[in-house]
Amino acid sequence: MDQGNTAFLLIMAALVLLMTPGLAFFYGGLVKAKSVISMMMMSFGAIGLIGVLWVLYGYAIAFPGAEGLVAPWSIDWSAIGLTSLLETPEGAAYPPLAFVAFQATFAIITVALISGAIADRAKFGAWMIFAAIWATIVYFPVASWVFNFGLADDGSFAYGGWTTFGMQEAFGVGVIDFAGGTAVHINAGAAALALALVLGKRVGFSKGAHVPHNPPFVLLGAGLLWFGWFGFNAGSELAADGTAALAWVNTLAAPAAALLAWLLVEKIKDGKPTSVGAASGAVAGLVAITPACASLTPGWAIVLGLIAGAVCALAIDLKFKFGFDDSLDVVGIHLVGGLIGTLYLGFFANNTGLIYSGDPTQLMVQAIAAFTVLAYSFVLAFIIGTIIQKTMGFRVTNEDEIAGVDTVVHGEDAYKLETV
Repeated sequence: MDQGNTAFLLIMAALVLLMTPGLAFFYGGLVKAKSVISMMMMSFGAIGLIGVLWVLYGYAIAFPGAEGLVAPWSIDWSAIGLTSLLETPEGAAYPPLAFVAFQATFAIITVALISGAIADRAKFGAWMIFAAIWATIVYFPVASWVFNFGLADDGSFAYGGWTTFGMQEAFGVGVIDFAGGTAVHINAGAAALALALVLGKRVGFSKGAHVPHNPPFVLLGAGLLWFGWFGFNAGSELAADGTAALAWVNTLAAPAAALLAWLLVEKIKDGKPTSVGAASGAVAGLVAITPACASLTPGWAIVLGLIAGAVCALAIDLKFKFGFDDSLDVVGIHLVGGLIGTLYLGFFANNTGLIYSGDPTQLMVQAIAAFTVLAYSFVLAFIIGTIIQKTMGFRVTNEDEIAGVDTVVHGEDAYKLETV
């Protein structure tokens, strides 16, 4: 066992776990003052819920091994509860549980991302039920499609999900999604759009009606997300090597460029660059570089960041044009940014992208994977959300929304003003 790689993987897992509290601050600062506890609790609820489900059966669904190819949600029954993974096989680079830990943090953050679309108006209990069902029938299978693959000694695919092994068999190239552009961001963004449609608009929804109550929280959250994202992207190499170093540099370059591009668009559109815009631009760049971080030169990573920052800054206004209340722009940043990063690889991926090979096959397989995940997640999230809304109710009443979700649902206030 390589103790260096083991330490690397465990540290990267800890960094990715930190992203969810970072997301709680990012989202918490964007909502109303009387909804901040509710918003942050949805992220912390995801940590508790998905952490347990991953150990019980999530990993067994997502990583069934070579025997799980007939259906991507096949269960490796021996991995239920992870007892069979306590021992490290001879010659393994790291203990199996180190990989389990790393992938657990991906499942947690993906579920937590969705919550931003339903801020200010969702019941916590309904959210937890949705999260459990969606993770089970959407995230765990999609993670299997994208992340469950094994390589033969010559580096070719030996087995895996259909986006890797299946595409390789059918078209000669597999989908490139190094750290989760499809499985994490498109997946979460599509589910967020579905829930925004199910729950409907907030009271008084209109452009400029809901402003962030605490921009410093937003900046703090974005900083923690960016810090953790180095674990997200570089850690996906599962080894401390040159590919991890490339992913690290690209995880610096792309969001830095996206931050600048978002601020420029804000300046042109609204006359002022904002702190929330800077934070949002950085996150948009992080989203876009996630699938691409190991397959682009740093120069092309900067170009991707510029595109993602500018396009996502414009895409967040789509909710006003089409009339869906995606409270914290999960669709405009994660769905749109994930699509940009995933499709960009079809043109600029080292060796196989269109500009290098002259062959559009990589672009084709990237598009197939991206829009399949989008459709699968959206449809199932819409069905799950609708059933919950029609039965126990997903949304609080208008009166409770106006009074404040924190007090009504959690019996707490984020800020108390005391007089002596």
